Amino acid sequence: MAQPNRPPRRVAHSSRQNTFFGGAAVLAAGILVVKLIGMFYKIPLLNIIGEQGSADFNNAYNIYAVLLTISTAGLPVAVSKLVSEANALGRQNQVQRTFYLALSLFLVLGVLSFLVMAFGADQLAGLMNDSMAAPGIRALAPAVICVGCLSAFRGYAQGHGNMTPTAVSQIIEALCKLTVGLGLAYWLVNQGADTSRAAAGAITGVTVGTIVALAYMLFDYLTGRGREAQLTDDRPEAAGTILRNLLMIAIPITISSSMVGIVTVIDTSLVQGQLQRALLENPDTWRLYESFTDFSPLQEALSSWQAALPEGAALSMSLLDQQVAQALSLQAQGGTLPALESAALALHTALEDISRTLYGNYSGALNIYNLPTSLMAAVTAAVIPAVSGALARHDRRGAGRITGSALRISALAACPMAVGLFVLGEPIMALIFPRLNPQLAGPLLSTLGVATLFVCMMLVCNSILQAHGFVTLPVAIMVLGGVVKIITNYNVVIQPSIGIYGAPMGNILCFALCMVLDLIVIARVIPRRPRYLPVFAKPAVASVAMGGAAWAVYGLLSRVLSSNQVNELGETVRALSRMGNAVATLLAIGVAVAVYFVLVVALRAISRDDLALMPKGEKIARILRL
Repeated sequence: MAQPNRPPRRVAHSSRQNTFFGGAAVLAAGILVVKLIGMFYKIPLLNIIGEQGSADFNNAYNIYAVLLTISTAGLPVAVSKLVSEANALGRQNQVQRTFYLALSLFLVLGVLSFLVMAFGADQLAGLMNDSMAAPGIRALAPAVICVGCLSAFRGYAQGHGNMTPTAVSQIIEALCKLTVGLGLAYWLVNQGADTSRAAAGAITGVTVGTIVALAYMLFDYLTGRGREAQLTDDRPEAAGTILRNLLMIAIPITISSSMVGIVTVIDTSLVQGQLQRALLENPDTWRLYESFTDFSPLQEALSSWQAALPEGAALSMSLLDQQVAQALSLQAQGGTLPALESAALALHTALEDISRTLYGNYSGALNIYNLPTSLMAAVTAAVIPAVSGALARHDRRGAGRITGSALRISALAACPMAVGLFVLGEPIMALIFPRLNPQLAGPLLSTLGVATLFVCMMLVCNSILQAHGFVTLPVAIMVLGGVVKIITNYNVVIQPSIGIYGAPMGNILCFALCMVLDLIVIARVIPRRPRYLPVFAKPAVASVAMGGAAWAVYGLLSRVLSSNQVNELGETVRALSRMGNAVATLLAIGVAVAVYFVLVVALRAISRDDLALMPKGEKIARILRL
């Protein structure tokens, strides 16, 4: 009988070998494709399901994201690490047992998450202050099981150094989400379904995508590496030992990863709850939204509730929540609702409808705001292996040079995107999301544009710190920023003169704090760190000039192309007005890009070393004569 650590007689070799950098490039390319597909999914989706549907979709997806992170964040990394170690020693039976145990663990966690989402959908939607998100939560429930199994197969493939199945499965998942999700949402809207059902249809595309991607990964496993266990005779470790090793790696990663999703859910719930509370307890808040929302249903519901209340009762959200809970309990028992509980339920629905409309516009702005962070995926994916490789060669000067280049490239990309969103927030929203209200969503996007700079730089700083071995410190900083975000939004959104316009302020303070703390840590613990003034000064100057050019071009063109006869000629002229906005916005963006490019070259804001990190960087440097 073979001894536990005896070298195997036969070791399988895969015909597909990926270098470390090649694997990182495959994953980075896959991430970029998935992000682009996601953009083509979210933009038409919001124009199909509208403001309230957008709120329902995002509330359901945020719940799914948290449960998904808890059940799958750390285990794929643990599987990849243990499989890689066992594979390096030729212990294929150890590899297979690790994989089977991980798959079993994923199934258990996935089933538990499925049960929570399927049978607790109404309660979870209530926690988000959006009862209409429940159908979407139920539609997503099966996806948790599938994604858990997907994570096991992806970790197994990555442990063998093969990144291609992961990238391909992610693209398959995104494509199914795009085609099935949009198709179902469009069909349901045409069939007269309400926005919550249309949002659930769109989310069904996510579930279908996970099923198809899982089928692909299973096929890849069965036709490839799944038969390697027959080629060795090593004795695997006991199941308890492997599970303990898996959990020791997975639990810290899961805790750190889930914090971001948990903060997002708490913040989303609080913002919508505070919007409803402000609308109920302080009617002065209504003035903020009179041009966007019809308040007559709310006024009628509020008057009916006040008439049913005992004389002298104070209007408060806590009292309304208590009566709504009683009404739902009576409904569940099949009883007839008294006048007070019936009025409370109607008022709660009216408040929820307005908060869904407001938050739906904010969700649309968030979708545009998230695009620049998606584009940073390629930079963050390249930083960790590049810096780690330099440190492994004891090349501290090289690591410092890569760190400086990564910061400069990120600043060169983030500054103009932030300024562009700030200057053109309203026309961009009118161009991309005609179903939303640009007068409401535009200022929200402009404010979020300020946060774009901070979040992009924070992501790159996190990658730099992780490459230098500081894995948990960025997570702790992000948790601190998340707490600041929650506290800020809780206290600002309730103000009658601010309302929903205060929601982006939490993002600004959160990510500004994270970025500043990250830069301070980099300056103190990383040798040969770059000087920060040259990193930010030239991109900032070029971006401000670019923003001025974009503002001037859009202002001039919008006046030339606008019509004074919109009220007389109706929908035809309104369509021409939208076309005029599109032309003015696109030309303003084109001029801004040209101005920024010229200034970046003129100011020498980028160096040959920076371009060396990019594909075809040497060729670009020669063209620019750097």
